[in-house]
Amino acid sequence: MRLAPALHRLGNDLVAAHLIVTPDGITLVDAGLPGFYADLVREMDAIGRPLTDIRGVVLTHGDVDHVGCSERLRRDLGIPVYVHAADADRARGGDKPKTPVGPMRPGPLLGFAAYAIRKGMRPQWLTEVHEVADGDELDLPGRPRVIGMPGHSPGSIAVFSPAVRAVFVGDALTTRHVLTGRRGPAPAPFTDDPAEALASLARIEDLDADWVLPGHGPAFHGSPSAAVSAVRAAARA
Repeated sequence: MRLAPALHRLGNDLVAAHLIVTPDGITLVDAGLPGFYADLVREMDAIGRPLTDIRGVVLTHGDVDHVGCSERLRRDLGIPVYVHAADADRARGGDKPKTPVGPMRPGPLLGFAAYAIRKGMRPQWLTEVHEVADGDELDLPGRPRVIGMPGHSPGSIAVFSPAVRAVFVGDALTTRHVLTGRRGPAPAPFTDDPAEALASLARIEDLDADWVLPGHGPAFHGSPSAAVSAVRAAARA
């Protein structure tokens, strides 16, 4: 799905990953679930680019529904995978599974579970990662910059690309709550430290961007400050 000329999305409103597409190559931000490999192949075919044009995968954190097919890309094509040092062990499968916290509704929960099963919830953990830190600017298409966003996990990050005027936020916030079906910017479920995650939103609030792209929910076409304000309002409700 094309969001903008250099910005594409894989998946749907339940689980999403994103591509920064430039003439010099492509950066994949998050890799969804393992079954996203087929979605990636189709998207790359649609835009007329080979998988080898992907120069790197940047993970917003190390949970299974973001690690996705990144190990296959690394193993089969030698594409490097970047993750914050504090989530490197999690991306290798070293963390215990998360448990949901907060309200749930059976319909949305079952819909999310069914989609996850269809796309392959069995983890394909990474065996090799390139560790990054807050403030790093990566030598990848779109010149993505790492912004530390601890809370959802210790090594959660946002990925800011001025080249496409987008900030990829992973699970720092959601625009479709997978456990309740609620739409609109809000705190994400399965968060290790909800208070810290809410405080971390200040780190993207003043970015000059037109898109805020979460791992779950539709793209937010607006400023990061507007998205953050909406999340804070939802947290107070």
